[in-house]
Amino acid sequence: MKTLKTLLLLAAVGVLLTTCTQTDGILADDTEISPRSSEKMVTVPFKVKYLGTYNYIGPSEECGEFPIYVNVIVDGDGTGTHLGRSTIHFDFCIDDEGNYSDPDAYIVAANGDILNVSVGGQVIQGRQDDHPEFVTSYWKDDPFVILGGTGRFEGASGGGTTDDYNSSEDSYSHHNWSGTITMKK
Repeated sequence: MKTLKTLLLLAAVGVLLTTCTQTDGILADDTEISPRSSEKMVTVPFKVKYLGTYNYIGPSEECGEFPIYVNVIVDGDGTGTHLGRSTIHFDFCIDDEGNYSDPDAYIVAANGDILNVSVGGQVIQGRQDDHPEFVTSYWKDDPFVILGGTGRFEGASGGGTTDDYNSSEDSYSHHNWSGTITMKK
């Protein structure tokens, strides 16, 4: 019985010690103590490379009058710094002049954390001189913005530019983004 009491007392002391590691009260002299935080935000390079599959191209009430406005849904996979092997989802509207906006866009990291992003710009027919011969249309130097997310991406921010294109060699959209991300360390 004495051993059981000793074990229970040690367990109670252990619980008290682990739950009372931060002070966020007021001292007798009214000096406020800030809670300690081991989380630090850092800004680091951010690069992603994805192949997207066009899952839907057509009318949508959210986009507006068809065929002036078209809804496009793209899902794909690839890799990204701080994301590992990951997937993308873009659900956007594009007008008959190639202008697009991305109201529903996110990346799901290898561990399931979600990174919300926004991107918009213009798809241009043809290719630039620095593109391979097989590029049929591109959206290059369009800005993307990081809008936070879940898990380690909670509170994340940052952004950069796109270097994306469609190809005559395959039916995928090719996404190559670079910039920075500010996230929890």
